[in-house]
Amino acid sequence: MSYLRKDLNPKSLYSSIRDIFGKIKDRSKRASSNKIQLVDSLMSGLAVFSLKFPSLLQFEENKSMQKIKQNLFCLFGIKEAPSDTHMRRQLDEVEISDIRPAFKKIFSLLQRGKVLEQYQYLDGHYLLSIDGTGQYSSDKVRCEECCEKHHKNGRIEYYHQMLGACLVSPDNPIVIPLGPEPITKQDGSNKNDCERNAAKRLLENIRREHPHLKMIVLEDGLSSNGPHIRLLKELEMRFILGVKPDDHKFLFEWVDAAKCETHEEVDMKGVMHKYRFLNNVPLNDANFDLKVNFLEYWEVHPNGKTKHFSWVSDFLIQKDILYKIMRGGRSRWKIENETFNTLKTQGYCFEHNYGHGNKRLCSVLTMLMLLSFLIDQTLELCCEIYKAARKKERTKYSLWEKMRVLFVYFVWESWEKFLTAISLREIPLDSS
Repeated sequence: MSYLRKDLNPKSLYSSIRDIFGKIKDRSKRASSNKIQLVDSLMSGLAVFSLKFPSLLQFEENKSMQKIKQNLFCLFGIKEAPSDTHMRRQLDEVEISDIRPAFKKIFSLLQRGKVLEQYQYLDGHYLLSIDGTGQYSSDKVRCEECCEKHHKNGRIEYYHQMLGACLVSPDNPIVIPLGPEPITKQDGSNKNDCERNAAKRLLENIRREHPHLKMIVLEDGLSSNGPHIRLLKELEMRFILGVKPDDHKFLFEWVDAAKCETHEEVDMKGVMHKYRFLNNVPLNDANFDLKVNFLEYWEVHPNGKTKHFSWVSDFLIQKDILYKIMRGGRSRWKIENETFNTLKTQGYCFEHNYGHGNKRLCSVLTMLMLLSFLIDQTLELCCEIYKAARKKERTKYSLWEKMRVLFVYFVWESWEKFLTAISLREIPLDSS
């Protein structure tokens, strides 16, 4: 009996991605004479992140072993793995837009398999959490896309940031990342401009790739501004955006002066939930004609500990959806906790410099890392033998270690046998 689900198993996922990578044009200077195809360099980069090798160099040191060559071909379809120098040179020329279709393909497979139905929220919408994070900084190493921070002492800091987007659910710890958007030098010299310009590209790309998807965008207070909200409306995206008293003084003063509706309730644990809400409020004096609906929430525990949140939304706020709006708004943190924190602390080595290049290498490698994360999340949702292997290991980090050891020292003719060996903690006699 097979425990692999059609189209949503490792073999099918990596095969689908390889088909997409095979259509990308090699733009490197020696493209015509390259013995190793770009598709093999891209799949090798993906294999590095799928197996959580801590560096491209460690991957290269192992790839010449005959067992690893066989495993790269059987599991990832790689005919010939490149040296780390060759891989860097080829990937440095790849456009970010070339890799985005791989994210869309996996998303389509999840849709077709009806996996995403469990993520629907508020009238069939999906919660789309968006946030930025830093990934690399240096005083010396830089590329064409590096942002720059000029310090008072004359020091210039070169850095990379990324704007991520994930489908989230208040009831599911597994997030579904969409194609991220690198924040590059073109986006401006300050944090606000950088994230806003990258967010415009990201949202437009997501709407183009998913023209009919009903989305509720979740973002922090930086996004609660007139141009951004108008962009969301133009793209037909609903929203629940954080707001803060210090950054939105006009809004809070207006709410304080108005007659707001309130609601309180105490749950089974003795926690009090307090709400204050007001519809049809002007966002600020500069965008007086732009009306939003305001919700403020307090979570008061029996010991006196209190949490406070506030949002603006285009949903008409009424008592029957207060809880839904609140839980949706608080789900924004899942992109930080279940995405960025996982990438930084659970073996993905997100902040490690795998390679900087002169053009787009750093961003391309980040895209491949996020793609491997999407594959892992998909398998954790859909693949029974992956779930069994994951259950056997106490942490994700220990799972990655086990996978690397078995990958290096034994030959595997299929993902099914590879993952089954981990889940059963048995090495078949014919695997080496």
